[in-house]
Amino acid sequence: MVTSLLDPSGSHSTRGCVKRGAGVMGLKNVRHPIQLARESLLRTTAEDGEGGSMHCQLVGSFVEEKGREWGLEFLPDEWLWTRRRWEEHRRGFSQGTVGCVCLDGRGNVAVATSTGGKTNKWPGRIGDTPTLGAGFWAEGWVGDVGLDVDVDVGGEGGFGGDSEGDVSEGGLWGGGLGGCLAVLRGGKQEEGTYMPLSLAESSEYMAGEEKMTMVFLENRPAPVKKRVVAVSGTGNGDSFLRVAAARTACAMVRFSPLTPTLADAVAAVAGPGGELQRSAGRRWGLTGEGEGGIIGIEAEVEVDEDTGLPVSGMELRRGKVVFDFNCGGMWRAWVDEDGDGNDLEKVMVFKEPY
Repeated sequence: MVTSLLDPSGSHSTRGCVKRGAGVMGLKNVRHPIQLARESLLRTTAEDGEGGSMHCQLVGSFVEEKGREWGLEFLPDEWLWTRRRWEEHRRGFSQGTVGCVCLDGRGNVAVATSTGGKTNKWPGRIGDTPTLGAGFWAEGWVGDVGLDVDVDVGGEGGFGGDSEGDVSEGGLWGGGLGGCLAVLRGGKQEEGTYMPLSLAESSEYMAGEEKMTMVFLENRPAPVKKRVVAVSGTGNGDSFLRVAAARTACAMVRFSPLTPTLADAVAAVAGPGGELQRSAGRRWGLTGEGEGGIIGIEAEVEVDEDTGLPVSGMELRRGKVVFDFNCGGMWRAWVDEDGDGNDLEKVMVFKEPY
C-alpha cells in the first residue's frame, strides 16, 4: 500500500493524495509474493494510469497467471520444499511474518507484508497479512493545526473517564475500542494539538448513545499540516482481522487527540494491555490469540494553504520509526541517524537493547 505527503501529479493540492493498496492470496510457486502484489497494484489498462485494476484483493490461479504474463519468477515445488521446514511444520512450529515500511525524501510511503500462513491452518483460511486494514495500512491526510476547542459529551464528559480527559483505568483502556477512537473527550484540547476535522463554529453529532457538542473557542488562521503514517503487523492474524489492527492504529492518529502520535496509537493497539491483547479475553496467554506487534513510520510537513508547497524552513524531515508488541519479542531492524547525521543500522528483538 502506498500514499504520499505531496500530490504525485505535481499540482501540490492540499486535498490530500491518492492512496492505493493490493493484496494477493492463495499463491503457489511465486518466488516473491510482494513483487506480485506490487505489480497488481501498479499495472493498469487505463490510459490515465490512475491506479492499476482497482481490485484490492486477488486470489489463486488468476493472479498467478497474470504474474507469469508480467514476467515474475516462478519456481517448482521441489525448490520451495526443504526438510527442515517440513519438520518444523510437523511439529507445529510457527513460521511468522515479514513486513517492511519505507519513506523516501519526497514524502512517499510504502508498506508491504508477506507470510506463508498459519501453520496447520484449515484449508481456505486467509489471515491478516494480505488484507488491507488488518495486516497493513498507509494513510495520508490534510488538516489545520492550532485550534482550541471545548468539548462536552452528554453534559458529563468522557467515555468512561472523567471530565478532565483522564486516560487511567476507566478512561482510555476502560473505554475499550470506542474510547480509543472517540474524536474528542471531556476537557480542553491543548493548544497546538493536531485537529484533523474541519467543522463549523459549533457542531453536534452522535457518539454512541451520547450527543457530543463541540464549540470552537478560537479559530485562528494556521498553517496546513500534511501527515502520512504507514504500519505493518505480525502475529495472530485472526486477531488482527477482528480489530482491523493496522487501520485502527492509523485512524487513531488521524481522529483522536488521545493518541496524537503513531507511537501512541501503535502502543494502544499492539502494546501490552492494548486492543489486540484485550480482544483475546480469557484466552490470552493460552492459545496465542491476540499476540503480535506492529512496526510503522510517520512523517509530516507544514504547507502553505494556497500553494500547497512546504512552508519556508519547514521542509520534510526524517520520518519517525515506531514499533510495539505484546509478546516476548519481535525481530525488527531499521535505519536511524547518529549525532553526526550518519545512518545507523539497528537490530532488536526484545523491548530493550541487549
